[in-house]
Amino acid sequence: MPRPVRLLRPYLWGLWILLLAACGNEAPDQALGTLERDRIILRATASEIITAQPLQEGQPVAAGQLLVQLDARNQQAVVARAKAEAARAAARMTELRNGARKEDIAAATAQVSGARATLVDAEANYQRARKLVEQKLAAQASVDTARANRDAAEAALDSAREQLLRLTNGTRPEQLEQGAAELEAAQAELALQEHYLQELSVTATRDAWLDSLPWNVGERVPQGATLAIMLANNKPFARVYVPEKHRAHLQPGMEFTVHVDGIETPFTSHLRWIATDPAFTPYYALNASDRSRLVYMAEFDLVDGDELPTGIPVQVMLSGD
Repeated sequence: MPRPVRLLRPYLWGLWILLLAACGNEAPDQALGTLERDRIILRATASEIITAQPLQEGQPVAAGQLLVQLDARNQQAVVARAKAEAARAAARMTELRNGARKEDIAAATAQVSGARATLVDAEANYQRARKLVEQKLAAQASVDTARANRDAAEAALDSAREQLLRLTNGTRPEQLEQGAAELEAAQAELALQEHYLQELSVTATRDAWLDSLPWNVGERVPQGATLAIMLANNKPFARVYVPEKHRAHLQPGMEFTVHVDGIETPFTSHLRWIATDPAFTPYYALNASDRSRLVYMAEFDLVDGDELPTGIPVQVMLSGD
């Protein structure tokens, strides 16, 4: 079973603000929340068993570093089959470009000569049979048989000549186009399967901190399951809940002071985003008194504070310190 991932922390602050307002407190001139960083979630592209997790939670990771390895044996077999199909298509295309071999043309020429000799013999037998019938020395059936043999020999000679022409005239343009299309399709399928194989090695997509590995080595994960969660190693931002009375005055880019629990020096921040809808009860379902209890999620970028840890409570001062 996957280990639980802590995702509810920001929403608990908003709920706490709502509870204070419900108890009759006026909406404060500050917005409460926590320090956060961009979360990067990496998911499984196939249902396979985890074979390795070389890093531990909390460690810094660099882009391209292996985080989780899934069992790749099934996909390796698929890639091998795709390589064989691509090789077969390439060989077929080479054959079409080169045309017939000299040995094949020689064999086809010999077949024409043999079919011509057979026709000469069949024609002679037919003429003899016809004369014997005219002399009433043979039955009519012998003439019919000789004629059929002669016609069959003529058809065999025509077929041998057509085969020789196919070999000597070379490959048709339509056949070359068909072979090129088959080769391109086989190469595209190979590239796709090799990409699927690479995705079984889950690597960091950017420099970050490894926050969570919800699954353990030896577990089979379903397709789409979260394999790793990273926190970006850039500046943190304050995710807070703004009381309703301040919402109309806030615009992205405005500057505010942020207090971080445990640190005496305040930080400067800029509002980068604020929700257009309240976090909980829709405003149109409330009367004028109840609307004052609404809060809006907002995010404030800190100018400094690169080393601040994620998850610390913060207060954004909305109307002075």
